[in-house]
Amino acid sequence: MANKGQLLATAQQLCEQRGVRLTPQRLKVLALIIEHHSSISAYELLDLLRDSEPQAKPPTVYRALDFLLAQGFVHKVESTNSYIACCLLGHADHCSQLLICSQCGNVEECHDEELAKLLRQRAEQRGFEVTNHVVESHGVCQHCKNK
Repeated sequence: MANKGQLLATAQQLCEQRGVRLTPQRLKVLALIIEHHSSISAYELLDLLRDSEPQAKPPTVYRALDFLLAQGFVHKVESTNSYIACCLLGHADHCSQLLICSQCGNVEECHDEELAKLLRQRAEQRGFEVTNHVVESHGVCQHCKNK
């Protein structure tokens, strides 16, 4: 994964190109997600955001998350109702496979263009237009297996 500075700079550049505003709050929420290195819930984000913005409320975080999701900067981990930074900013059509450890809770994103192509083909055969791919795989990570 790119480092935090590279990801934030890429996000800012993409927002400028797209003509959308990456407000300081949205940028801060994205930075907090990147710093977390795994999935994080909206309320965990709110607690962290309150360190620098004590007046922050849940709608503040949810609006920022909605924006970041819409821009493809984060992914929602549906099974845990949490969020993870996308490690491939600017590639809206990529298929994200989230590897979720059932022991430690770590979430890692990986990409497979062949998987994305196969999913698109299967959907198109059924007349379905895919707008977003997120595949969640649950199991045990290398770190937990080695314990």
